[in-house]
Amino acid sequence: MAAPSLKNARVIITRKGGPGVLRWVEEDLPVPPPGHVRVKVLAAGVAYADILMRYGLYPGAPPLPFVPGYDIAGDIDAVGPGVTGFKVGQAVAALTKTGGYSRFTTVPATHLVPVPDGLDPAEAVSLVLNYVTAYQMIHRIAQLHAGHSVLVHSAAGGVGTAALQLGKIAGLVMFGTASQPKHALLSSLGAIPIDYRSDNFVARVRQFASEGLDCVLDPVGGPNWWKSYRCLHRGGILVCYGVQSATNQSRLLNLVAGSGFAVLGLMKILPDGKKACWYNVARLRDERPGLFRDDLKQLFGLLAAGQIKPVIAARLPLRDAPRANEMLEQSKVSGKLVLLPWG
Repeated sequence: MAAPSLKNARVIITRKGGPGVLRWVEEDLPVPPPGHVRVKVLAAGVAYADILMRYGLYPGAPPLPFVPGYDIAGDIDAVGPGVTGFKVGQAVAALTKTGGYSRFTTVPATHLVPVPDGLDPAEAVSLVLNYVTAYQMIHRIAQLHAGHSVLVHSAAGGVGTAALQLGKIAGLVMFGTASQPKHALLSSLGAIPIDYRSDNFVARVRQFASEGLDCVLDPVGGPNWWKSYRCLHRGGILVCYGVQSATNQSRLLNLVAGSGFAVLGLMKILPDGKKACWYNVARLRDERPGLFRDDLKQLFGLLAAGQIKPVIAARLPLRDAPRANEMLEQSKVSGKLVLLPWG
């Protein structure tokens, strides 16, 4: 157990706004309540959900101020009353939704997944949100198999690169949208790159798959969802899992992004044989916790075997959380940004 005099460093969202609203604070160590453990965080992921929360655009976010941080990997530092099956010093990972930007955080024991010995915490945390999201969309939701085709939007991001690696293992025919400088990465991961800034991705996809695609994975939101839907053939499925366009500071574009959910509702009832759905990893974890644990354990096995290799954009100290948020928000990175609370 950590020394009683040790303080807990955290980064909090003080108010709605840009990266500058994040503040470093030092507080007493949290005491794990019944059913919880205290985790010494060795790696915390930076997620687009953190950005949405910062702007007040994430449903269900706690009241301000609070600590963001959707996923963590670390070692159990203290065990609360009633916890069984876990012990101090054990390596674990968790989908926290909030609280990750900390040196220590408390987590319900039911949310913990053991991390195999020898894994890099930064690589382990990359699997918790990004790879589970990609794996479940591909295998649980769309149920894609070898030879199926998929378009991955934001393909150079954390979830995007995870989807391409897992899609390659599954034998999928893959397309990915990204800016031109990131096309070499997409090609190396087995995808046909499409420049979302200069290309009409619907037309580009049709050049390769004239009858349409089996699946599109879309975290962009707004009008992009309808364009993605148009890429599908009869029987294809659009999986929507984000609203990145909602962070645009134009009020008009923000409203258009929000209207995407109305369009998604319409696409669900169109009698054209296509399917569209919304996916949220935390909701699925809560509804089917055993499935989440099983999928993450399988992914840890793939990592340990060298079959997947997370693309880590940067490993930054916890104090650099504002810079990490800015880099992600401005699409300046490829792969996963990881904060190192002890770096």
